[in-house]
Amino acid sequence: MTELTENSGGGAVSRVFRFVADCLREMVHGSWRYWTWMAVLAAMLAVGAWSYAQQLSDGLVVTDMTNQVSWGFYIANFTFLVGVAAAAVMIVIPAYIFHRDDIKDVVLMGDTMAIAAVTMAILFVVVDLGRPDRLWHLLPGIGIFHFPESMLAWDVIVLNGYLALNIGISAYVVYCHYRGCEPKLRYYFPFVVVAIFWAISIHTVTAFLYSANSGRPFWSNPLLAPRFIASAFCSGPALMIIGLQIIRRVSRYPIKQSVINHLALVMAVSLQITLFLIGAELFTEFYNEGEHAASIRYLFLGLDGHDALTPWIWTALLFLGIATFIGTVHPLRQNVITMNIACVLTVAGVWIEKGMGMIIPAFVPTPIGEIYEYTPTLIEIGVTIGIWGLGLMIFTLLAKAAIPIACGGLRAPDAKQAAPRCDVRGPVGEQAGTATAASTT
Repeated sequence: MTELTENSGGGAVSRVFRFVADCLREMVHGSWRYWTWMAVLAAMLAVGAWSYAQQLSDGLVVTDMTNQVSWGFYIANFTFLVGVAAAAVMIVIPAYIFHRDDIKDVVLMGDTMAIAAVTMAILFVVVDLGRPDRLWHLLPGIGIFHFPESMLAWDVIVLNGYLALNIGISAYVVYCHYRGCEPKLRYYFPFVVVAIFWAISIHTVTAFLYSANSGRPFWSNPLLAPRFIASAFCSGPALMIIGLQIIRRVSRYPIKQSVINHLALVMAVSLQITLFLIGAELFTEFYNEGEHAASIRYLFLGLDGHDALTPWIWTALLFLGIATFIGTVHPLRQNVITMNIACVLTVAGVWIEKGMGMIIPAFVPTPIGEIYEYTPTLIEIGVTIGIWGLGLMIFTLLAKAAIPIACGGLRAPDAKQAAPRCDVRGPVGEQAGTATAASTT
C-alpha cells in the first residue's frame, strides 16, 4: 500500500498537483443535468455580483438598513448559516465517538456542507460592511484586532478556525483515498475532537455577540445560546437529509437509510427542545410584561399599528409545530414524503424564527422609542441570491470531486487500485428503492 510519507520532496509536491488537477478535471465533466444545475447557480451568482456592484457603487443606502435598524437581511442569513455549519457535528459525533460505520460513510458530505455554510456566513458579514476594503483592520499585527475584548474578534476566530478544520480534515481524508491508502485515525482524530467542540463554539459565540449588546434588551436572554444550538440541530439535519437523498439519487453514493433515520430523529428531538425554549421565553416576557418586552410584543402581536413581522413569526411557529408533529409520530417520520415535508418546513421555520425573527425585533423600537419597520430591498435580495448560489456551487463542486475518490472510482496513477465501492456515475432518475439497495451493498 502506498504511504503518504514516501518519496517526500518534489515527488510529494507533484502528487499534490496531480491530485488537484484530477479533482478539477472531475469538476468539469458531467451530464447535461449537471451543467444545467451549474448554469442555474452561475445565473444566481451573476445576479448577486450585479447587485453587490450596485451596493459598492452607491453604498448601503441601497439597502433598507438605517441608523434605527443597522442589521437586516444579511445578518439574518448569517445567523441561520452558522447554525447549519455547526450541525455537521451531529454526524461527526456518532461516526467517530460511537463508531457508527454507516454514518462515517457520509461524514465527508457533512464536512462539505459545513465548508459551504461557513463560507456563505463569512460572505454575508463581508457584504454587510459598508467598506469591505477595511477588513485589513481585523488582521492581527496590521490592524487592531481587539482580542479578547471584542466579541466580533472572537467570532472571526471561531468561524475561520472552523472553516480551516473542516477543510484540513476533509482534504487529508480525500487525499488518502486518492492515494489508495486508508486515512490514519491517529493523525486526524485529535482535530476531529477539536472540531466537535469548535462546532458548538461557533454558534455560542454568535449568540454571545448579540447578547453582549446591552442596548438591545431583546437579546439580553440567557436562553439565547441554547436556543441557537437547538435550532441549529433542527435546520442542519433537515438540510442534510434533503442533500443526502439528492446525492444518493444522482450518484448512488453509499448512504444507508439508517443515516437518514438518525438525522430525522435528531431533527425531531431538537424541534421539541426549540419549541419548549420559545415557549419558556414567551411566558417570561409576557407574564410580567415590562418596557423591555416591547420588542417581543412588536414581533408577536404588533406595536402601535406596526406588525410587518407578525404574520411571518406565526407562520414560522406553525411550520415548526407541523414539523415537530411529523417528527414525533414514528410512522410519519419513517415515511419519505412526510419526512421531506417536515424538513422543508423546518428549514423555512427556523430561517424565519432565527433570522428575521431574531435580528430585526431587537432594533424595534429603538432605545429612544422610534419604530422603524425594515423590509429588505431588491438589492439585498439579489446579493443574498448570489451568495446562496456561490455556496451551493461550492458544495456541488466539492462533492463532484470527493464522491468518485471516496467511492474508489478516481485514484492516483501509481495508487493501489481497489474495487469501486459504489457507482458514481449512475443516471439521474433511478427509483429510490434502487438507490437504497445500491447504497447498502
